[in-house]
Amino acid sequence: MASARRHLHEKGGIRHYVFAGEANAAVTLKNPDAIAVIVTALRLSHGDEAARAMLVGGMSLAVLIETMFSAPIGRRDAVHNITGALDDFAISPELGPVWHLRYVYESHGSFRVVDMEIATPTGTLSSKDVWLRLPV
Repeated sequence: MASARRHLHEKGGIRHYVFAGEANAAVTLKNPDAIAVIVTALRLSHGDEAARAMLVGGMSLAVLIETMFSAPIGRRDAVHNITGALDDFAISPELGPVWHLRYVYESHGSFRVVDMEIATPTGTLSSKDVWLRLPV
């Protein structure tokens, strides 16, 4: 796959980043700043080719969390970026219209997030069971 090109344009005072590949397929991101932080963290942790494969081919939420928590940003910022970027990722399995992201904390009374899980009406999925990919 050829590397994607990122274009920025503003419409109505809102910034839109559009990623376009060779096939002229483009996707407008809802939270481009969070995606940019994630892409940088993936590239630093895994290299360019692996990061590209993970974004397009998919990765578990657990891998994304681990990567973001090891990135040179604060844990709170990592959690914020992961949460913000979920709207831009295609999520498997299909969650349906009602789901809730839950934080798993280090200990009772702690505000240090160590994991995330997704609660649905049919059950709770651990971060290892949730697959993310960037639809490009």
